[in-house]
Amino acid sequence: MAATSVFPGLSEDAPAYWAEACKHLVKRDRVMKKLIPKHPGVSLQSRGDAFVTLARSIVGQQISVKAAQSVWDRFEQLPRQMVPAQVLKLKVDDMRAAGLSARKVEYLVDLALHFANNQLHVGQWTDMADDDIIGELVAIRGIGRWTAEMFLIFHLRRPNVLPLDDIGLQNGISRAYFSGEPVSRSEIREVAATWAPFASVATWYIWRSLDPVPVAY
Repeated sequence: MAATSVFPGLSEDAPAYWAEACKHLVKRDRVMKKLIPKHPGVSLQSRGDAFVTLARSIVGQQISVKAAQSVWDRFEQLPRQMVPAQVLKLKVDDMRAAGLSARKVEYLVDLALHFANNQLHVGQWTDMADDDIIGELVAIRGIGRWTAEMFLIFHLRRPNVLPLDDIGLQNGISRAYFSGEPVSRSEIREVAATWAPFASVATWYIWRSLDPVPVAY
């Protein structure tokens, strides 16, 4: 089956591996065979800014996609530009009023400080292994493995990231593969074994099965 027939109308800014990944997943996974054709013409999108991607991931921690977008919409109105130096000028009360918890305010400030003080190897990330990048990012307050994995998927657009702790992935696999029964991490890994080396793409389509509107961090 040609990649274009699996995923017609692929946009120019789609990841270079997307069509190949769709072909692979449709061939190897019964759920993907039905799911991928339901979402033609869309793919993983990156906002292209490392700081914004990580900030959005922090804002989205432990809340729904809809709630996260609402908080972000209010938060991004506060600085003149969503860059570290401008975020560091914001008042805590204004950030709290946007819907951010006290802890998330602390996390966002710490993130901005890391960028402003050049404590991250931003220029080297493209050539670093996934686990090495995760190790660097989780050293920042408020960034756990999930946030680092969202960064790998949405900013660096790494093709084979499996975010085991992601609620959407857990719920989607539960519905699609286990008739709604709760799933363990080992069961998720078992399902995802057929996805490699394109676990990021399969995860993205699992998210689409729950919410057709793509999310971009």
